[in-house]
Amino acid sequence: MIDHPLPDRDAWVLLFSNNSLPVLRATKRRLGEMREDLDDLDARELAHLILRDPIMTVRVLAYIQPFRGRSLQHDITTIAGAVMMSGLLPFFRRFDNLPSIEDALKAHDPHALLGVLHVIRRAQRAADYAQDWAIRRQDMNLEEIRIAALLHDLAEILVWCFAPSLALDIQARQQAQPTMRSAEAQYQVLGLTYQDIQVALCKVWHLPDLLSLLIDDQHQDQVRVRNVSLAVRLARHSAHGWDDPALPDDYRDIGELLHLSPDAVRRHLGVADDDQPQ
Repeated sequence: MIDHPLPDRDAWVLLFSNNSLPVLRATKRRLGEMREDLDDLDARELAHLILRDPIMTVRVLAYIQPFRGRSLQHDITTIAGAVMMSGLLPFFRRFDNLPSIEDALKAHDPHALLGVLHVIRRAQRAADYAQDWAIRRQDMNLEEIRIAALLHDLAEILVWCFAPSLALDIQARQQAQPTMRSAEAQYQVLGLTYQDIQVALCKVWHLPDLLSLLIDDQHQDQVRVRNVSLAVRLARHSAHGWDDPALPDDYRDIGELLHLSPDAVRRHLGVADDDQPQ
């Protein structure tokens, strides 16, 4: 664990690349159970497990690149299919005895563990929203959309795991000044933003170029990038309830993406009238 900002982006990339990235304890436990019963392993269940854990997802993406080339494929079982192609025993040997996020942070401020679990839960919700809207848009590459939303805030998750005191500092600054942009709080503490780190990680880990594009909010002119970005926005703004003042703008923009009215978007999300910001 580090408690001071690193000198530059390359130092952060080196930190994350030279350490074994921890996964959720539930992921580690379920993988162990699956390893004990390989003959009856359900590839779809394996894919679902991987695609609920942002760090496990990026670890598997890096592992399977030689088996699937530079492009993601067309459905949600693709990761599991690539794992099956690589061989189940090699896969489970590679991911045996993984460190867990909960164990890594148990000796630190309990707010750090709550913080990272909150961000991961937000990422899971963003992935669910993004996939749902991709289905409505009849996007033929659902897995790309889901993974992009799940990994959109990966650098933030990694900072929580490896530098929890700095992540808590960023969080405290935003809570003290609610109008402060998140990127500004990150720059004040780290000297750079999570996005700066994330762009470099995508290159170093040789993640597919298309995935890097979908994660980058700078390309809002592309409908698939908007699909991902809006899902991340909605998950962030609704993380503490459905009364955030930014949500009406989200409903409007999501409606434009899906060709729905803002009220239809709210109904689709199951947001009650009394949940609306005043």
